[in-house]
Amino acid sequence: MAMEDSLRALREFDLNDLSVDNLGTLPMVLKVIIGVLLFAAVLAGGYYFHVEDLRLQFDREVARESTLKQEYEKKAFQVANLEAYRRQMVEMEESFGALISQLPSDTEVPGLLEDITNKGLLNGLNIASINLQPEVSREFYVELPIAIEAAGSYHDLGAFISGMAGLPRIVTLHDFTISGSGDNASDLKLSITAKTYRYKDGDS
Repeated sequence: MAMEDSLRALREFDLNDLSVDNLGTLPMVLKVIIGVLLFAAVLAGGYYFHVEDLRLQFDREVARESTLKQEYEKKAFQVANLEAYRRQMVEMEESFGALISQLPSDTEVPGLLEDITNKGLLNGLNIASINLQPEVSREFYVELPIAIEAAGSYHDLGAFISGMAGLPRIVTLHDFTISGSGDNASDLKLSITAKTYRYKDGDS
């Protein structure tokens, strides 16, 4: 009987009269239906936002997984090649030590100047002057420029320049000019800057 009364009240209810003010006077069946619909809407909204948050979190974790895999692969490669890296480090230290030994100290510069002079004389050059220039300080080393003026034939100059590469110390050649000397085309003047280097220790 109560069910029939509820259904009759539902049929007789005019939806145009539905408002917030008269929610309390709605038939019980309609209240239940509205309650169920509201509950379903809340569940659907909560589920959507919760799932959306989980999806965003999942995407972040997938991206993080990719980064972690790359880091793992990199570290695994480094670990697998650790012994080779250590051998390379030892070789580099030995090579570095050998290069440092080729850099003259302050006390060896006069001997280097003598070697340059001897190279010139052995190759038939007339050495006009060999002058030390002011040092140039770099980050890890100090440049020692040496201005050289010499005269000789084309072949003698070439032999002298080639011979500079055979010196026991590192010497590089820069800013050279060759000009004629008098009427004799085989008598040439050479102006060149030779640079040698020394290691920059803490006191330099």
